[in-house]
Amino acid sequence: MLLNVSYNNKEITHKIDAEVGKPFTLKERWAMGGIGSPKLFITEASLEIRNLLILDNNLDSCNVEIRPKGIIVRFRSLLETFALVIPFYKLTIYKGDFAVYSIYRDHYFIKVRSDTKAIQKFFKKLLNYKADTAPTSIEDL
Repeated sequence: MLLNVSYNNKEITHKIDAEVGKPFTLKERWAMGGIGSPKLFITEASLEIRNLLILDNNLDSCNVEIRPKGIIVRFRSLLETFALVIPFYKLTIYKGDFAVYSIYRDHYFIKVRSDTKAIQKFFKKLLNYKADTAPTSIEDL
């Protein structure tokens, strides 16, 4: 779900909280070693996101926030902030070409450069958290 989150709107906040859960408490954030990504530079995006990004001449960047049941990818365009809300059951992450991660939800996708160790460490933390919170599969029983 792609939303404009520039303004404090209770309906949008409730939609996001229903989809990916309420934000972690400060104690949980500290225990996890942080829940936010470093600045990620966008190399490619799906049509709807690309149409928003080309409206201004700034460098395309985003960040990712981990929530209890998913992630939120935030990016800015024309002084507006947009969020791509992705629950874990719809999240797919690919490590593609050299130093590129692809984040997918249905027909939306964002490809980001991962040329630093901090970014690779964040994606490893994200994938481990996703695996830890996944429901038990039939093969594990």
